Amino acid sequence: MNDLPERMEALQAAGWKQRSLGGFADRIGPIWTRKENDGWAYGILATPEHLNPAGFVHGGGFCALFDHVVSAVAWEAVGRRACVTVQLNTQFLAAAREGQFLEARARVTRATNSLVFVDGAIESGGTELLRGSSVQKIVG
Repeated sequence: MNDLPERMEALQAAGWKQRSLGGFADRIGPIWTRKENDGWAYGILATPEHLNPAGFVHGGGFCALFDHVVSAVAWEAVGRRACVTVQLNTQFLAAAREGQFLEARARVTRATNSLVFVDGAIESGGTELLRGSSVQKIVG
């Protein structure tokens, strides 16, 4: 991916910011974020480290990004209280390759005193790659 600096500049010009969140999130990233009208968008620029032996973004990478996003959306929705994943459902709809920017968005569909239900998707270039849902447990 020789054009990585140019791709990163284009992301920054489009309002994306690269984040260092520490812990496991840094292992799957770097994660990019962008504030949008109805919340936050998250993304990863697929590099060789994200690929499986067949040359596609590894399904575990998709799931890790999705899990991070639904947890972050739940956390924000409940006043920044810690949330942990109780259930994660995913459907893989299309593959991604090196160089693609994977954009993830999610929204809370329901919240109770102890649980948050979140739906979301990952897409790239207008193609939906993953759709899923999650149940988050509010802890602490």
